[in-house]
Amino acid sequence: MTFTSVLQNIIKLLSKYWDVFLLKGVSVTLALSAITVCCGAVLGALLALMKMSPLRPLRWLVTAFVEVIRGTPMLLQLYVGYFIVPLMFPALGLGTFASISVALVINSAAYVSEIIRSGIQAVDVGQGEAARSLGLSKGQTMRKVILPQAVKNILPALGNEFITIIKETSLASTFFVGDLMTSYLIVKGATYLAFESLIIVGIIYFLLTFTLSKLVGAYERRLKQSD
Repeated sequence: MTFTSVLQNIIKLLSKYWDVFLLKGVSVTLALSAITVCCGAVLGALLALMKMSPLRPLRWLVTAFVEVIRGTPMLLQLYVGYFIVPLMFPALGLGTFASISVALVINSAAYVSEIIRSGIQAVDVGQGEAARSLGLSKGQTMRKVILPQAVKNILPALGNEFITIIKETSLASTFFVGDLMTSYLIVKGATYLAFESLIIVGIIYFLLTFTLSKLVGAYERRLKQSD
């Protein structure tokens, strides 16, 4: 195997399977990542607020949930989601993509909840005390004073979570959901060119994550300049 032959095989694969790699693989990977981050952010926010609740049993429950999710492999959680989620909601007729999406959202929510909680707690306590002294309720203080300031700390970390999720969705290829790694498996099975297929997929993953990391970095610098 020479460099020239590898390059020729890569060009041949791209010309023949560009729709499998670029159109289907990338679109499914990005869709799965976007669903995971958006829904995970909403669920993570709820978990973060519950973890800061004055109700001790609720805090214990959320803490136990987060620790279990963060302490077990994602692949194991995907298997649980693949087998358990359709059984829990049989009337919905959830397919593989939806079941894997639910598992990824739950995993992401556990990590995002800690990001949001730390962002909220990073806001100076005096801000909340000043708002309460002006007559705002606890809920109004959170919505109008604490959260707007916490967003600056949260958004860059959520951007990094998006980048991480893009790479972690590769585990979903175990269930053939149509992501980039699934594209690799399809092309490898059809051509037996495993090495060249991996190079193509690796380059695409790098371009996606590198581009997003630069956008997140630019946004972080913009936030620092606005301080």
